[in-house]
This record gives sequence, C-alpha cells and structure tokens, in this order.
Amino acid sequence: MALVLAGYLASSAPAAGAFGTIDSAGQHREHERITRASLSCSAAVGSGPACLEAASIDVLAGHNREFGGVGAPDSDEVFDPAAHCDGADFLEGGYPRTRAEATAALLDCVGHLRMRLGEAVVDAAALLDDDGQVVEDEVDLESDCRGTEATETRAKCATLVAFGRVLHGVQDFYSHSNWADEADPTRPIGADNPPGLGLPAPSPVLDLRSDTPPDVPPALSTGCFVLRDEVPGVGECEGRVTHAALNKDNGLIDPDTGGATDPTTPRGMVGDDFARAVAGAIEETRRQWRDLRAELAVRYGEDDASVMTCALTHDDPVDDCRDRGWSRVLIGGLSGAAVLAVLLVVHARRRRPA
Repeated sequence: MALVLAGYLASSAPAAGAFGTIDSAGQHREHERITRASLSCSAAVGSGPACLEAASIDVLAGHNREFGGVGAPDSDEVFDPAAHCDGADFLEGGYPRTRAEATAALLDCVGHLRMRLGEAVVDAAALLDDDGQVVEDEVDLESDCRGTEATETRAKCATLVAFGRVLHGVQDFYSHSNWADEADPTRPIGADNPPGLGLPAPSPVLDLRSDTPPDVPPALSTGCFVLRDEVPGVGECEGRVTHAALNKDNGLIDPDTGGATDPTTPRGMVGDDFARAVAGAIEETRRQWRDLRAELAVRYGEDDASVMTCALTHDDPVDDCRDRGWSRVLIGGLSGAAVLAVLLVVHARRRRPA
C-alpha cells in the first residue's frame, strides 16, 4: 500500500503539497536548494562562520535520493497541515470560514514548528560530554541519518533533522501563503485569485522563540489542501482558497545564489511571485538558524553553544571543535586555581602570629 501511495504521489503533480522534495513530477528539490542557498558554505552568500560544510549540509538539506531533515515532513507528515502551514485560508466577504478559524489553523502551524525547534535544542545536549567536548559517536556521519525513524540516536542527526522540519514549515509558509506575493492584476480578487500582501521576510508570524501568539494580518491566507488539489476546490475545500490557487512551490532555484526562475504554478507565474517566495524562504531559513543558535546559548551557555554549533556545522567536529571545548576546561581550571590561591592566602594570614 505504501508503494502504491508513493507511486501515486510521484505521478500526480497536484499532490505535491509543498516546495519540492524530489526531482520529478514537476518538482526540482526546491526545499534542498533553498536550504543550500541559505546555509551551505559553498553558497555565494552563505551564513558566514556558521555555514554548514558539505556532509553536514547533506544531512539538513538532503542529497541524491535522501530527503534530509528539510524533506522529512514529506515522508511522514504529508497530510499534517500544521507541518506545511496549510489550511489557514480566508477571504473577506461571505467566506465559508471565519478569520478566527483561519488564524487558529495558522497558530497550529506556529505551535508545531515551535515544538520542532524545542526538539532540536534538547537533542543538541548529547553532542557534548560533561567536559564540553564533542562526543565522536554522536557526530558520526558514516551512514545517512534516518530522518523518519524514531530509532535515530546520533545527536547531530537528531538535531539537524528536527531543525530541518522547522525549515520545511517556514519555507512552505512563503510558498503556501500570500505573505510575500501579489494577486494576478488581470483577474478579479476571489477564491481563485486571493489578494497578495507583498510583505518582507522574515515574518513576525514565525517568531518561534516566543511563547505568545503572533499578530496575524487580517488578509493573510494559506491554501486549503486535500489530495485532489484543484481550482475551484472540491470536497472539504469547496468554495475555499486552495493550495492549488495560492502555492508557488515549483520552479528552478540555483543552490549557490538562490536565484529563482521558470516557475510552473499559476500563482508562481504571476509577476515575480515565485522569486519572492524563494527569497522570503531563504531569509527566513537564515533567521531560524540564528534563532536556533541563540536558543542553544540560552539553554547551555555561550561556551557550550559555540561548541555545539561547531559540531553541527563541521564535517570533522572531533578535531575541528576540540580547541573550543578545551577553552572551557582551561577557563574553568584557571578560575579554580584563582579561587584556591585566594583561599591559601587567607589561610596563611590567619595562621600568621599577631
């Protein structure tokens, strides 16, 4: 049954419910290419010293037939709208659902992604031993990370896969919503042509470090998605803004520059909507990477967070990150020695005859 479903999904272009993960059925591994353009050390405008080296970016972005962390939701969360920011559709004027219902669906996505970010922070603890040194077995990438299996125990794999699930959702937000795009000016506004907001990235809606509900613009919408994704909508999506009407999922993306061309979805072909969605997703990906590192510092302290970041970004972290880990031990030792020296001086003064 799983093979039959996989074959159906691969052969039916409308069933592709997000930026692409595979390289067929109209998809061009868009999630992988966005992630590489955002965070890979080989990208033209990468993430500076915190960029991910070749094998490490493979874990996060995927490679060859591997989905990677960013593609994992397309393996085991295909029909979970919260993992893709789907189902938060709304249109003013006689729409079959309220603004409050649409906002609730969007907050489900935000809550889901906050949970995934928290998982990444917790998983990172096992990267280091009690002395702040990288644990070799926890960063071993000799075999591919198992992004869809609960049996994955390597901390680097678990952390990057959990974070990849965050990236999948935030990237989909820019493709599946009208946050950054514009409507087709040649057609009237309606369920098949919802208004665009033309807003910049990163979006305050996706502030995953906060624990409070974000402010949602009244006209913000994502698409209703069912397996038979059409315009106009059918089944549960009848009379609603659909994923098919709003998504900007597919086109060509340069993994080095992030340049976006040749869109193939109707909304993506309006003006530069596809390029806007990709640019927003890249900016948001970099923001979420900064926020993950900031959360590591809050949870584990600046020193350990620095070593954890090194372990996540370097392909040979046992050697490359050793000096960072031992600096904590050295500082701790010097601090201990200073305290001991003070105690000895105090003790000596107390023993001195009056």
